[in-house]
Amino acid sequence: MKTIRFPHPLVLLVGFILLACALSYVLPAGVFERTPDAATGRDVVVPGSYHRVPATPVSPLQALVAVPKGLVDAAAVIFLVFLAGGAFTVVDLTGALRRGVDWLLEKFRGREAVVIPIISVLFATMGALENMQEEIVPLVPVLLILMRRIGYPVVTAAAVSIGSAAVGAAFSPLNPFQVGIAQKLAQLPLLSGGGFRLVFLLLALVIWIGGTVRHAQRHRITPETSEQADPNGTLVAGRNHGLVLALLLGGFAFFAYGVLKLGWDFEQMAALFFTMGVVAGLVGGLGLTGTAEGFIAGFRDIAFSALLIGFARAIFVVLEQGQIVDTIVNGLSAPLAGLPAWVAALGMMGVHTALHLPVPSVSGQAVLTMPLLVPLSDLIGLSRQVTVLAYQYGAGLCELITPTNGALVAIVAACGVRFDEWWKFAFPLYLLLLALGAVAVVIGIAVGL
Repeated sequence: MKTIRFPHPLVLLVGFILLACALSYVLPAGVFERTPDAATGRDVVVPGSYHRVPATPVSPLQALVAVPKGLVDAAAVIFLVFLAGGAFTVVDLTGALRRGVDWLLEKFRGREAVVIPIISVLFATMGALENMQEEIVPLVPVLLILMRRIGYPVVTAAAVSIGSAAVGAAFSPLNPFQVGIAQKLAQLPLLSGGGFRLVFLLLALVIWIGGTVRHAQRHRITPETSEQADPNGTLVAGRNHGLVLALLLGGFAFFAYGVLKLGWDFEQMAALFFTMGVVAGLVGGLGLTGTAEGFIAGFRDIAFSALLIGFARAIFVVLEQGQIVDTIVNGLSAPLAGLPAWVAALGMMGVHTALHLPVPSVSGQAVLTMPLLVPLSDLIGLSRQVTVLAYQYGAGLCELITPTNGALVAIVAACGVRFDEWWKFAFPLYLLLLALGAVAVVIGIAVGL
């Protein structure tokens, strides 16, 4: 049986850019009117305001120009990845990460499968708290060393990191970039329905972590030695490993505080990682020159993964230039009006799933769709809380599989895994999680959530 084989990630994304270009000639141009929303500080669509506008097809030349425009639009994220990647390379050169991996393996010798749930829960927690995605890219080399030392396939590194974070974000009761924005737009109290969501978050993590452990155990290979797993680890003999690791943990704690309490954006995150890298290099004994060389090595290693994020953003740039994003949204949401409430709720999940390919930002998708679907849910007798659930599960779970998710493509590429290999692993678990989300929606309707 012949399996699906995805092309190179760069070829795949350029193909989607050209497809978006072609759609701008096929689909009618149209827009919704938008108005500022005080609760979210964003412009939201006005329900019922969709109207056709003169066609603005995107020429092939304009589509190519959209690539640098996408890189500019995603600049804050890209530079976060570059600076964080450089910082973690510096930390790695001190030998602290290798020492940390050795300590972890020593503690769990003979019980290596426990490592997967521990790491997965950590990333799922960060996903649930602050929608962690792009920040994971620089951590991939460390995760790869750990998985190779245990003897697990490299796809496991992506599964425990971006996979767990996406699941945590999709089922989160408090993720400010998904459920938080959606509840504000639906005029619901923040954290409302939190207990209900928490139950299904735990069930979702059981499915994802269980599937990851099963795959890792079934495809286990001969573990690599410390030198084989991390050939660069012996190049520099650093010092103060415990202090460097403590600095790393403290940096992550301050990172979480900054995002959740201080409202940090990508620029502040990038500044924190840069500072952490410099201090770690000096404390770890690399000196100013060694620290600078570590950053340069990190920039070089992370460049391809970082740039993929900008190429993914270029797809949305083309769709916006062609003025067909709102056309796609209107075409998918309009048929829901004549359906029974529970069918419409499941249909909303399908709509959000389909929309996440052209609109790969979960927060952007909330701003685009919730003002349309909330009035619709009021008309058909569907609770607003369930409408938010349908958005969470439909859009959030799509982060696991959509090739227009720049962070996912970048992390899978950094792991050295083809996207079709990732799909082979993730798609069955995605379907199980989607079914769990559908069950949650139906139960939510039944209990009057």
